[in-house]
Formats: sequence, C-alpha cells, structure tokens
Amino acid sequence: MQEKHAISKTTRAILFDHDGTLIDSEQAHFTIWQDLLASYGVVLTDSFYTQVMAGIPVAQNAVDAVNAFSMTIDPAALAEQKHQKTREYLAKQAFPLMPYALSMIKKTYDAGYQLAIVTAGSRLSVERTLSTYGVKHMFSTTVTVEDVANSKPAPDCYQLAMKRLNRTASECVAVEDTEHGMRAALRAGLPTVVIPTVYSQEHDFSDATERYHSLQHWWVKAF
Repeated sequence: MQEKHAISKTTRAILFDHDGTLIDSEQAHFTIWQDLLASYGVVLTDSFYTQVMAGIPVAQNAVDAVNAFSMTIDPAALAEQKHQKTREYLAKQAFPLMPYALSMIKKTYDAGYQLAIVTAGSRLSVERTLSTYGVKHMFSTTVTVEDVANSKPAPDCYQLAMKRLNRTASECVAVEDTEHGMRAALRAGLPTVVIPTVYSQEHDFSDATERYHSLQHWWVKAF
C-alpha cells in the first residue's frame, strides 16, 4: 500500500461507520443469525458469515442466505425476523463499544472535527449507542440504512452525510472496518481509514488510504 494519509490540513469532518468500527456488534449479529437460521435447519458457519455477510445490510444478508442454503422463506420475511431479534436485543442493552471508541469520539470532537455516523445498520441501533454512551451531542448527523435507497457498498450514504454536513469529500475522512464499507466511502471520493475486525481481516483493503490495528493505533499514528 502506498504511503498515504487520510487526515490532512483540509480535514474538517470524520465520518465513522458504526458496526465493527464504533460498536462491537458483529459477534452479536453472528449469533442472532446463527440462531435464526438454525430454526430453519441451516448451520451458519463462521467462515460463511465472515466471507459473505459481515458488513452487509440485513436485506442483502437475507437474500444471500436464502440463495446459498436453498431456503423456501421469502428473503424479506427472513430479514424482518432478523430485525425483530435485533430489536429484542437492543431493548435490553446497547451493543458494547469497540476498544477506545469512546475516547476516540471525545478526542476527535474536542479537536474540533465535525463527527457523523454513516452506517448500513438501523437507526434504532445508532440511537441506542448515542443515548447509552452519552455522545449524541457530539455528532452533527447520522445516516442509517433507512435514509437511503441504496446502502453500502453504494456511495449514497456518504454522499448524503456530506450534503448534510455541507462538506466536500476533500474535507472528510471515512473510517470503516469492512471492504463493503470502504468501497462505499471510496466511491463517494473520501479518503478512507480501515480498521479491520476478526470478521473482516481477510477482506481486500488494498485501495484504502490507511490501515490500522485499532482506533487507538490510528490516533497515535495520525493525529
């Protein structure tokens, strides 16, 4: 990967992905999908989830699962069942934060950057995070799967975030943990930092502007 830097003198806004970037939700989503598919006699492996489902919106997850496992259920109905199970989870608790996420949010906010969340996940999940961890006032906008016709890897979500922030791509930096999220940001013209998780470490991040091991590693090296 070439020596490039996402944060520059022109950077005014940082656009964070949510699942896998700010919140440690992938294991919970994996478990929910495992339990749901098991009720249809389908065994969801870690390998399949990592390669096919991680970082992808629920609607597409459902299509992929139905096709891969020759399920007879309508994908939309399966997706709604997954949403319902996620709502039940969030009614009891927020997803836990990724290591250093709270500190990173506060540090970047205190440094004067505008902050946004741009996610292929649900508005409910984002709102639960913001309220539970007391950081709602630090984010200028949030864009969720309900806000766009085409979710990641389409660029629509990042384009909408920039419009709401009144910022150009050269003034923004995206932070992602999956290839699909990275593609969305790059297609919107944003320099993109990737911080892979165990579920996305094998994704192709060769086009990323920078890659780090953790949010803390990024802060130490880039700011």
